[in-house]
Amino acid sequence: MEPIFALGLGIPPQAAPWLALAGLGAFHGVNPAMGWLFAVALGLHRDGLRTIGIALLPIALGHAASVIVVAAAVLALGAVVEPVWLQAVCAAALLGWAGWHALWGHRGRVRYGMTTGLLGLGIWSFLMASAHGAGLMLTPALMSLCLTGAPAAELTASGSAWVALAAIGVHTAAMLAVIGAIAVAVHQWIGLAFLRHGWINLDLLWSAALGAAGLWLLTDALGWI
Repeated sequence: MEPIFALGLGIPPQAAPWLALAGLGAFHGVNPAMGWLFAVALGLHRDGLRTIGIALLPIALGHAASVIVVAAAVLALGAVVEPVWLQAVCAAALLGWAGWHALWGHRGRVRYGMTTGLLGLGIWSFLMASAHGAGLMLTPALMSLCLTGAPAAELTASGSAWVALAAIGVHTAAMLAVIGAIAVAVHQWIGLAFLRHGWINLDLLWSAALGAAGLWLLTDALGWI
């Protein structure tokens, strides 16, 4: 179950899932819905860069908690379900979520005031990551690392909760690095006005990423049959 981007690039199978987790962390960090827009808003209303730095903690905890819920479910299912069927279930969930997000995900978003407190920010981060299927997007890499039968799993104490936590840590650290960099740049130099004309449709990209992860798992599962 080697990540698609690693094929033909000479990347070792053991390293590919970790690179995928870090890359997805950076992708999540670019999305304003994952936190940097709230961090900038808090910085503008309070103590500037200091507040932005403090806001990163609840954003990280909320996002990581959402991902942990998904990772725990995948590991629990992996202990009792054959890998091929687990991949098929996860692929169906990813493809279904991608379709839902593309058609209805922009409606009924979680509403929190842009100057909410740190507790509210943590709750909001958890809800937004869950609603966007952020944890589901990581399942191919998590399965490569933590479930038996994958090259990386053979060298990382297959099925270990510690490996899963380390993977989530790598993902969250990459996401926070990007969120922090964007928040500081927007607060200090760029300003929020550019969002009206200089931003891309990340909802569309997000749906495409969910769908790509689902197709990757489905293709790999069909190769086992």
